[in-house]
Amino acid sequence: MAKVAIMGYGTVGSGVYEIIRRNSEKLRSNTYGEPVELKYILDIRDFDDHPEKELFTKEFDEILNDEEVTVVAEVMGGLHPAYEFTKSLLQKGKNVTTSNKELVATYGSELLAIARENNVNYMFEASVGGGIPIIHPMHQCLVANNITRIAGILNGTTNYILYQMIENGKSFETALADAQANGFAEKNPAADVEGFDACRKIAILASLASGKEINYNNIETKGITEITLDDVVCAGEGNGVIKLIGYADMLENGKVYATVAPMFISKGSPLAAVNDVFNAIMVTGDCVDDVMFYGKGAGKLATASAVVADILDCVRHRNSNKNIIWTKTEEPVEAGRDDVSFAYFVRSNNSVSEVNAAVKVDRFITEDDKSAFITDKMTESEAEERLSKLDIITSLKVLG
Repeated sequence: MAKVAIMGYGTVGSGVYEIIRRNSEKLRSNTYGEPVELKYILDIRDFDDHPEKELFTKEFDEILNDEEVTVVAEVMGGLHPAYEFTKSLLQKGKNVTTSNKELVATYGSELLAIARENNVNYMFEASVGGGIPIIHPMHQCLVANNITRIAGILNGTTNYILYQMIENGKSFETALADAQANGFAEKNPAADVEGFDACRKIAILASLASGKEINYNNIETKGITEITLDDVVCAGEGNGVIKLIGYADMLENGKVYATVAPMFISKGSPLAAVNDVFNAIMVTGDCVDDVMFYGKGAGKLATASAVVADILDCVRHRNSNKNIIWTKTEEPVEAGRDDVSFAYFVRSNNSVSEVNAAVKVDRFITEDDKSAFITDKMTESEAEERLSKLDIITSLKVLG
């Protein structure tokens, strides 16, 4: 019998509990007949009205020192004490699963190394796509490929806001208030709308793809707070949409270029059709070309289902490490902003002749006193130098 513990009984933790109780027979069939027994739930709060209140403990050491517990789901969130607890559990020879993207992005290389040293597993499927499978497919199903690029809509809140702006003509402020009213955005939405949530997720994916730690603090990150309804309307006139994209390019020189920013996407791209609170991650491999993973990237049971799937995987492989690893290199692995080139979607207060005198244009969207256009590809420094000659309203990278 596999005995497990849950650390944290918030939205995701209660979802993990619910799935284990609801689908016990299904879980047994996925562990080759071995039942999964929930032994502890760690939380500092009291749950005196809970039907299984005897499971709750406030003492982490009770879980740490119980040799029967072989798998622990860390769904506390935040860095501390989640980091200290996770490290201690791995060193004690216990498998850990998590939905904690901040922890994985910050300490992933260290925790994965500790897991390997102790022949256990640190698994984090739920940390990036919620219920969307992405970590397992990248690590196993696409293992024959060199992953060359990842581009994803990694945050459902911002995608909902932009969708409301695109489809219903709402301003950013109105769409954000609507998202908050519907429970899609927090009272303080900064982590979502400023791009920090997507930044940590693309750091995890880029680290997994490259095998090298990508420090999210080094990823240029810009949110959607400056996107206006005029930007969205103009993008539509140019047969495109604006989406917040987490982007990583694995370059031939071994460097990784990563960024989070609102980008112009042609309506011909599958990512352009990802609407509402849905997320999608496009992975490009040198053998499979483009594959896309799509679904709801958050939600209680969606995220909990990924945590429970990792629990089952740990039960099946509890005596062997699955070799998910990335390493911290001595030299920075992040590429410079001029190691890659993009086309740019630009709105300006300039005439066509003024635009043509400053920058090479691939096509014009509008051709009046306020021009909108798509440039040819160029580095970011080239774009800054050329566009500085114009009165720019908006400038966004084009995802090509």
